[in-house]
Amino acid sequence: MGDYIVKVEEARPEANGKPSAGPVYRCIYAKDGLMEIPQGMESPWDFFSESVKKNPNNQMLGRRQAIDGKASGYSWLTYQQAYDTTLRIGSAIRRRGVNPGDKCGIYGVNCPEWIMAMEACNSHDITYVPLYDTLGTNAVEFIINHAEISIAFIQETKLPAILACLSNCVSHLKTIVSFGKISKSQKDTAEELGVACFSWDDFALSGNLDDDLPPKQKTGVCTIMYTSGTTGEPKGVILSNGAFMAEVLSMDQLLLETDKVNTEEDVYFSFLPLAHIFDQIMETYCIYKGSSIGFWQGDIRFLIEDLLVLKPTMFCGVPRVYDRIYTGIMDKISAGGLVKKSLFHLAYNYKLRNLEKGFKQEEASPLMDKLVFDKIKQAFGGRVRLMLTGAAPLPKHIEEFLRVTCCCVLSQGYGLTESCGGCFTSIANVFPMIGSVGVPMTTIEARLESVPEMGYDALSTTPRGEICIRGNTLFSGYHKRPDLTKDVTVDGWFHTGDVGEWQPNGTMKIIDRKKNIFKLSQGEYVAVEAIESIYSRCPLITSIWVYGNSFESFLVAVVVPERKALEEWAANNQEKFDFQSLCSNTNARKYILDELNGTAKKHNVRGFEMLRAVHLEPIPFDIDRDLITPTFKLKRPQLHKYYQDCIDKLYSEAKGTKA
Repeated sequence: MGDYIVKVEEARPEANGKPSAGPVYRCIYAKDGLMEIPQGMESPWDFFSESVKKNPNNQMLGRRQAIDGKASGYSWLTYQQAYDTTLRIGSAIRRRGVNPGDKCGIYGVNCPEWIMAMEACNSHDITYVPLYDTLGTNAVEFIINHAEISIAFIQETKLPAILACLSNCVSHLKTIVSFGKISKSQKDTAEELGVACFSWDDFALSGNLDDDLPPKQKTGVCTIMYTSGTTGEPKGVILSNGAFMAEVLSMDQLLLETDKVNTEEDVYFSFLPLAHIFDQIMETYCIYKGSSIGFWQGDIRFLIEDLLVLKPTMFCGVPRVYDRIYTGIMDKISAGGLVKKSLFHLAYNYKLRNLEKGFKQEEASPLMDKLVFDKIKQAFGGRVRLMLTGAAPLPKHIEEFLRVTCCCVLSQGYGLTESCGGCFTSIANVFPMIGSVGVPMTTIEARLESVPEMGYDALSTTPRGEICIRGNTLFSGYHKRPDLTKDVTVDGWFHTGDVGEWQPNGTMKIIDRKKNIFKLSQGEYVAVEAIESIYSRCPLITSIWVYGNSFESFLVAVVVPERKALEEWAANNQEKFDFQSLCSNTNARKYILDELNGTAKKHNVRGFEMLRAVHLEPIPFDIDRDLITPTFKLKRPQLHKYYQDCIDKLYSEAKGTKA
């Protein structure tokens, strides 16, 4: 199947109650065996310490400092400077009684201190645990207690949130270090609860440069990353030193085979959250190769400005970011007049045809790149040579647009926290991989497992089924949850829950989600049944079907309103319509939407789970239209098919575009 994967095991027919499974495949670059970590490498700390030896004076971590309220150019710490500070921070951590194997929290936006705190943990074999609040209001408190975090590095602006829940965390948390300064009142509040507080500079001064570092092992726990992958409490994904290193080295291997590896000349733009695995792997790869990392200011209003000042060579985004970029560029093209618009499309189609013929990016149309597409390239700073995307599917038309206009290699990947980030990736300059997530990384092998209840057959002519992976970058289990680990790991295979389809060229395409959990375009999971249960508590409705997908960043819903309640509202608001007409009334729809979101807020529903638009359906969901089961359960595929036009209109309305 295709030129980029090889079969290493035959298919497994259905037997002993187990569904059938397709053949096992590997990437062509791992045909002789999965990539192994070289001897002598035991921890990500080895990446950093070796780069310091090779490139001590190269720029490592950069940020823009505000002078009189205005951001200056980037100022940099060299590899040696960052290394010395990291050693002091690591030494200071140990002096607080934190030992190898203990847990350290890191909470804040991307910045040099985040990376140095992470590397300080790596230096002393301490497990770092990213803290973030998008998992819900009590997530930070839950993670601190569940992971038994004894020390935490906190961004200044996050200190109030930590102090607010500190009284519930003091059985474990004993030390807080601010990324910057800490006020006397904040210090007093913490110390009254028995928690010591330090500014970054003061804490670093309490450590030494010459402490002995403990030995590390590949099997040691590098990080525990909490994820919102299912209903209930966040799950702590345990990632070993070996898994983390294997992911970084696999990325380097694939770039070596297919494009160009990073060097000390490369610059990476850091704005995707370091609390997530995607950016951690990317930044660790840059550290491994001695490249420079420039951080955004943490304010979305200045992201483009930061990008233009930094001029990176490497850019990573998620579909939501690329969608905004695409929309902005298309708006400018449309506003440029008929002649400019026609010239753009002429150049676009010419280059697209050449890419489809197999030309490499830089060979497809150098003249058009210079005359037509250079402005788009300059919008990313003018030097980007490699653009990566992940976390959710990138719409095919946007992927095509970026491949044609950005004058650089674009690679789409697929992965999970449990796979230490990317487990599939498209290959550089192979245009037919567009619309797919590519082939397995060189550290894993993959197969599809049939999902009979959804009609997916891994042994059919077009193989479809749940994506299962095994290999060297898989997680070591869920922290304190062996039951959940057992649920998703069977016979050494991790069951992703995502449904894929092998393409004829050997690439994987994501087509569905096995359970009623889906991912929005910003990478957040939504457990739809739990959300519907909360919205159903609103007394104004009798039924609700909530919809979202990985190409959109928000949710919409089809709602059957409670007739009497809606008619009472109409009478009180001088809306003289019958019930069916009321369901099409703009004011009535807004009223129901506001009441639904009011109910959601009372039950602490997260922001991305709020509804942005609703369609009011006067006829209850019924068996006759095949929308529900005899036991009144929603039939989601059928609902989606029946209300497709309504859903499209709701998204268009919410985004202010025409359907």
